Parts: sequence; C-alpha cells; structure tokens
Amino acid sequence: MGDLYDYESLVKAIKQVDVVISAVGSKQLADQVKIIAAIKETGNIKRFFPSEFRNDVDRTNVVEPAKAIFATKVGIRRAVEAEGIPYTYVASNWFSGYFPSSLAQAGVTTPLRDKVVILGDGNHKAVYNKEDDIGTYTIKVVDDPRTLNKILYIRPPGNIYSFNYLVSLWEKKIGKALERVYAPEEHLLKNIQEAPVPIKVLLSYGHSVFVKGDQTNFEIEPSFGVEASKLYPDVKYTAVDEYLNQFV
Repeated sequence: MGDLYDYESLVKAIKQVDVVISAVGSKQLADQVKIIAAIKETGNIKRFFPSEFRNDVDRTNVVEPAKAIFATKVGIRRAVEAEGIPYTYVASNWFSGYFPSSLAQAGVTTPLRDKVVILGDGNHKAVYNKEDDIGTYTIKVVDDPRTLNKILYIRPPGNIYSFNYLVSLWEKKIGKALERVYAPEEHLLKNIQEAPVPIKVLLSYGHSVFVKGDQTNFEIEPSFGVEASKLYPDVKYTAVDEYLNQFV
C-alpha cells in the first residue's frame, strides 16, 4: 500500500515491486511526478506505465479542454524519459464501456434505436477496445523486451471502424435504420465551447478522433511503437461486432 500524497509510503511501496502501473484519474495526472521521483529514488523499477489509456498524446490534433489534459500526459512522458526510467506507454484508444456502447452519444449508456449524431463526416476510423482486453495486453507487456521504451498501440483489426460503419453494424443487428444527423466540424467546435463540463471534454475527445482521425491517421513505426494484437496473437480479444450483441 502507498499514498500518492505521502512520499515515504510511496517509496516504501515501490521498493517492494519491480513494475509500476499508474491508473490515476485526469485530476491527478500531474501528480505522477511524485511517482517518478519515488521510482528514481528506489532505483529498482524495471518498467513504468504512466496513466495514458486513450490516444497517443504525442500524435494528436486535440482542442481544448482535452488539449490541456493531453499536454499534462506529454509532460509526464518527457519527465519519465528525462530521468531515464524504463517505460511503456499504452495507447488503448476508446474504451468499449463508453464507445461503442453509447454509439458515441454523450450521456447515453446503451446504443440508441432512433437517431444518432455523427461527429464530422463519419468516415475517419476509430478503435474500440473492451477494458478487460486492455488490461490483458498491458499485463502481457510488463516483462516483454520488445515493448521496452515503446508505445503499445492496441489496434486489433476487428475493432477498427468508422463512425458510419459502426452505426451500420448496429442497424443490421436491430433490423432498423437510424436517423443520422451529421455535426460538421464548425458546429462541433461551437458546441465544445458552449457545453458544460464534462460534456465539452467528451466532445473535444470526439473531435480529435472522429473529425481529425487521431487514432488511425498515422502508421505505427518500429522506431517508436508496436501493435498489441500482432505482438500477442494468442490473446482472444472481444471484437466490436461481438461486443454489441449484448445490447440487442
């Protein structure tokens, strides 16, 4: 046991392990410098995973307010690297518990059956991963030398869909066509400015992924990253098609 705000307890806890996986929330991201300091002091950590678990924050076109959150994560990455701490960054992309379970509709917990708002033109591809699978891939990585000082991208082929295709997949399952309302970028940016928290945060994430294509608009180069499903073909991940069946 350790307390992020009790440095001595943090050092004591880290001395007992050889891998640190941080899953702190957005309001505690900056406080990970305390973990970095404790890791540096103990000198026994073989791998550190800072709290990431979304887009690759070094390759993004995100706008505020998500931009500030991403900037904090970037700062933590640079601090880890500056201290020479062995790391893996996990770019898990969308959580299935948020998307596609809501068809990316803010404040919704199950896919709608009448109307859906599609951000942008709906053609940029995003990646949707079940949380259990993200955990499985993360644990697989902890002592794998192929992922040392690299970004682990979780992009299994059965989970990469455009917004339009995701809606079509759902329509096929329920045997009904949904009314599709498209929100162009100008309209979305205006909504981001006017919406309350946390809706504006979610919309700014959506702008990054569905309008700018930030989860799939670049190739994964061996110099900086690896892809999880290729690295671990033995993992049976939950495909989006299968995941949506529970809501039918």
